[in-house]
Amino acid sequence: MPNTITLSVKGAPDMNAYVSTPWGNGPFPAVMVFQEAYGVNHHIRNVADRLAAEGYLAIAPELFHRTAPAGFEAPYGDFSAVMPHFQAMNTEDIINDTQAAYDWLSKQSNVLKNKIGCIGFCLGGRVSFIANTAQPLAASIAFYGGGMHMVADRAAMLHGPQLLFWGGKDQHIKPEHVQTVTDAIKAAGKDHINVEISYADHAFFCDERPSYHPQAALEAWGMTKAFLKNKLMH
Repeated sequence: MPNTITLSVKGAPDMNAYVSTPWGNGPFPAVMVFQEAYGVNHHIRNVADRLAAEGYLAIAPELFHRTAPAGFEAPYGDFSAVMPHFQAMNTEDIINDTQAAYDWLSKQSNVLKNKIGCIGFCLGGRVSFIANTAQPLAASIAFYGGGMHMVADRAAMLHGPQLLFWGGKDQHIKPEHVQTVTDAIKAAGKDHINVEISYADHAFFCDERPSYHPQAALEAWGMTKAFLKNKLMH
């Protein structure tokens, strides 16, 4: 059951968020869903709905709420439309945004407070990593997280196990950037799974983009479901 809510964020304008709730009374484990640079669009809402169908209460906050109007979406391929909003983001704001979504989930009577995780794509992959360092999450998943190497020094603060997906054909994220992230997590001794799909490109999970790879997407979704079930359902 989808709907849109409004969240208060520390030191910032209110932030809308798409919420998809499983059928039944709960209580449910919950997953924060973090957007690509193109907004909380059909693809991101679909991911939230798919997670709700698996039994998770999913919330997808609009991370560009400081610079873009509510409901902002840009067409895939038009990066110039999202560049100003993308460039305006910083770690402190991301922490405040993820905290607002986490706090809302924590206050819901139908949410299991100790079974909250997150998943993010591209920009949202970096957000997922940061959220896992800022909130006591039980699991975090980052799909082809751009810019994660710039926040790799936060690895020692990771709370829940971190699942990472990368495309071997990704020209946007350099192998040395992936290495920086994984080395930092290993050095911090944090639980993680690192998956590189050699035949996948950037954004391979999104079936609305030219780089979509059906097999890689299905394989990554299978592991995503197993990871979330192990960490949030048990």
